[in-house]
Amino acid sequence: MYQQYAVPEDNGAFEQRVRPYVNQVLLYETAVRQEAARKTVPVEQLEEKALVSLAKEGNLTPSKNEQDHAFLLQLLFWFKQSFRWVNEPPCDGCGKKTISVGMDVALLHQGSRVEVYRCNSCPAETRFPRYNDPLKLLETRRGRCGEWANCFTLYCRAFGYESRLILDFTDHVWTECFSESLGRWMHLDPCEGVYDKPLLYESGWNKKLNYVLAIGKDGVCDVTKRYTRKWHEVLSRRNIIAEPALSSVLANITKECRRGFTSQVRSALEDRDEKERQQLERDLLSTDDASASLPGRRSGDKEWRKSRMEDGSDESCSLTGSSCPLRQCVDEHVTKIYNGFCPILSQLVDEGFPKSRAVEVLEILKEILINLKKSPFKTRRVSIDSVPNISQSVVQQLLPSFTELLSALSLSSKADTDGRVDIYLAGPPVKTSMALPVTFHALDVTIRNLKSCENFVKDSLCLPLLKLNRIHSGVVRASGEEIPFGIATSAFDGTRMSKWEEPNGAEGCWIMYKVSDNQMHELVAYELMSANDAPERDPMDWYIHALHL
Repeated sequence: MYQQYAVPEDNGAFEQRVRPYVNQVLLYETAVRQEAARKTVPVEQLEEKALVSLAKEGNLTPSKNEQDHAFLLQLLFWFKQSFRWVNEPPCDGCGKKTISVGMDVALLHQGSRVEVYRCNSCPAETRFPRYNDPLKLLETRRGRCGEWANCFTLYCRAFGYESRLILDFTDHVWTECFSESLGRWMHLDPCEGVYDKPLLYESGWNKKLNYVLAIGKDGVCDVTKRYTRKWHEVLSRRNIIAEPALSSVLANITKECRRGFTSQVRSALEDRDEKERQQLERDLLSTDDASASLPGRRSGDKEWRKSRMEDGSDESCSLTGSSCPLRQCVDEHVTKIYNGFCPILSQLVDEGFPKSRAVEVLEILKEILINLKKSPFKTRRVSIDSVPNISQSVVQQLLPSFTELLSALSLSSKADTDGRVDIYLAGPPVKTSMALPVTFHALDVTIRNLKSCENFVKDSLCLPLLKLNRIHSGVVRASGEEIPFGIATSAFDGTRMSKWEEPNGAEGCWIMYKVSDNQMHELVAYELMSANDAPERDPMDWYIHALHL
């Protein structure tokens, strides 16, 4: 039993604080706003990324719930990149820094106020309206956590996710969505691009939480217990309203929200409420994530974060997996792609193509695949006669040698009697989506190695020009990993567009690959690929060890 701390009489102040948000979430239900939101999203691109993320985990035939869950995460990551955080807005006149000089009243688009700023370099005044209408935010695409969570929650509703705006009385706002795949409500913070880390605020930001409310179209729920493992401390800070009065206020608002619902819908919601209540009690007693390493706040200016004491105790801390789980590599396609260059290069040698002409053929192949990638991923198809500057006669001549590489890409080809050559999907679209980035990297490397060959002859068809029989489909474990974009299997996925990132790598790290057949293999060569973002993180020294376990 926990003590109920003494609190003053509420007199409706708590309800008055919550009511505006109850009205706010109803804006997300309007067809006009939902349609406007959907029009701004690259839906096919996110669908493709969602399927690729599942395929990299070995799930090539995901259920609808799994696809919906993966799409939601991609929506979160896209939103994080497409929305802009505002500390002080740049000067409307010259674009330089500004300082705050006060407030004004906002009247348009349900704006709560206007922040007024003066430029440090010119006499111009810049006004920053704090809009509440998510329809306007689809246009401005900027703000602080209120605008971010407001707009992102609209996006979630626009794509059919059961969503709630989460109000933290210690001054933060985020989103929860019900994941059918997980069978529970899931935390999503669009400002941080973080999901399913409810202890982020208490453990990472060092917040002293008191009230965390979930506000949706069908009611308001106290979800504070999801976001703390220090309930007794939190309870001591809940001094705005007595606990029985709080329960009564939320129950009355929820009852009002559900007025007009059928008895069947109300019954289903009440069942879900009860399951959530039980889950919240279990969360409170859980020790699963209590000691997890979580970062301080990343959104907002550094000095602003420090002033709020939300920057965390360790600036180098991130969403890490300190004990990286054993992960299965889904990379057989990488091996098949590199093997697929052998028949192409062999035919070029056999038919006496000079090195310069062989390079031209590979560049033609790359151009064909670039045009294929531009087509809709579910129906990818390219006709050679539609690709500019492509010699159809060369393609027809070499088409048989392309078969193995195309197969590795889950593609097939067809040549008509009139000379038209089509390349099209021959398997699940996601296999092609996963393989194309690898193929582009392999083509670039092969072209570079081919150009450096002294003589393009049979003897040159070996390392480094050809990289045959690459080990694949093993399991990986590492000293740590960055979640979700730096997991350990990314070290073996054949593309520099992803990476394994060890947050503490500067202090030393390790990664282990265990072959799938549990047999001894002769390692002829290995290759380290640098990621495409931060050269200062590239390893300077390393050791490789072979063990037979």
